[in-house]
Amino acid sequence: MTVPSPDPATQPIPESIPPVTDIPAEAPPPADPAPEAASQDPIALLTAEVDRWKDLAYRSQAELDNFRKRSAREAQDTRAYANSSLLTALLPILDNFEMGLDAARAESEKSMIYMGMAMVQRQLADFLRDMGVTEIEALGKPFDPNLHDAVSTEAAPGQPEGTILRVTRRGFRLKDRLLRPSSVIVAGTPPAA
Repeated sequence: MTVPSPDPATQPIPESIPPVTDIPAEAPPPADPAPEAASQDPIALLTAEVDRWKDLAYRSQAELDNFRKRSAREAQDTRAYANSSLLTALLPILDNFEMGLDAARAESEKSMIYMGMAMVQRQLADFLRDMGVTEIEALGKPFDPNLHDAVSTEAAPGQPEGTILRVTRRGFRLKDRLLRPSSVIVAGTPPAA
């Protein structure tokens, strides 16, 4: 007759077995001592281990420094260009205002309406300059697709092909970033109709 073996799941845990502790994921796995390691000098082993940890500390410090620099640069860019969408939305308003100013000038440069509009236009120009907005100089310059939007080409004897003949809409930059390209008419051979 066979005696049934007791179920291990129902048996109490002996007190002599130490509890299992979680090993942190960041901790390096314990190194298996190599057979030749037993014959090496323990001081040399400890020195190598210290050097390894120092190297890890230096690398971690360098990564942290790079992260701080990158974060500071991103924060500075965010502050510098935070108003770009507002300034971009303001540019068509400025265009329309200047068309009104030109119409008022055509009637009389001595009228109070024209003088008041000219004063507001100067204030707007000063505001944009203070915000870091600059106009893209395009007239007479070579066409640059990064800065200009060609709306048409015209034959222009005496002008090199690709030279900007007229600006139909001014372009602007915010510091070193493009807010709006200049719309231009470029010297060249017009397409055949």
